[in-house]
Amino acid sequence: MQAFIASTITTFIADYQKTNRQVSSWGEPLVGFAAADDPLMSKLKTAVSPSHALPKDLLADARSVIVYFIPFAKDIPRSNRPERLASREWALAYIETNRLIVAVNEHLAQQLDQKGYSSFLLPPTHNFDTEKLISDWSHKHLAYIAGLGKFGVHHLLITAKGCCGRFGSLVTNLRVPASERSEDEVCLHRFNGSCLKCVARCVVGALEKEHFNRQRCYRLLLENAARFKKEGLADVCGKCTCVVPCSFHNPVTRALKSRPGRQEEVH
Repeated sequence: MQAFIASTITTFIADYQKTNRQVSSWGEPLVGFAAADDPLMSKLKTAVSPSHALPKDLLADARSVIVYFIPFAKDIPRSNRPERLASREWALAYIETNRLIVAVNEHLAQQLDQKGYSSFLLPPTHNFDTEKLISDWSHKHLAYIAGLGKFGVHHLLITAKGCCGRFGSLVTNLRVPASERSEDEVCLHRFNGSCLKCVARCVVGALEKEHFNRQRCYRLLLENAARFKKEGLADVCGKCTCVVPCSFHNPVTRALKSRPGRQEEVH
């Protein structure tokens, strides 16, 4: 079933790009699986929010959580490097990928239903408290539990395909073997004390090595939302993730494969 689910998601995204009109394009997704009763699930209520839902809060007989990462085509983050506000390409990628995630979840739920399994579909975003800025379902934390990556200094999950993309997830009563979760560092700073390019890239000083000012960050997101309101809801920024070593891959893996003393490049 792991292969069937991964293939279903991958094929749907490939077909979606051919049959729908959108500006954005995406790479092949990563798919991970977490047990609904994984001990880390209960820790989400302290790590994220006391109101964070557990899988069985959403589906009484939940057995698994399916999580996937949809990486943006590389030209999207590259467009977002200059200037203070987000690029139009980055804003549209956020809007269009959110629509894609809704479509993926609906299609996957339909496929599972045909096999006799129930699902609970999660929205891609905007399920958070706008005052406390905490979510009742964190896709990125579920992605960590499902073995898709580990967090960087920028508080985002770094996957094998980087951090420039979007996560989606779905709860189901199908029992799927959980993906292996690695504790190896994927953030260069946490690996060897180097980098911190994400901190340097933050245009409002909200991100520091040991601190993240959510409110200051969110004010910039709202500026971008106002700028692109004709396109849809794009409360985004992403400067800390764009054209840095972890944008498109796991930089620690690349650093370990590089020759000693060779500077890590961003392609």
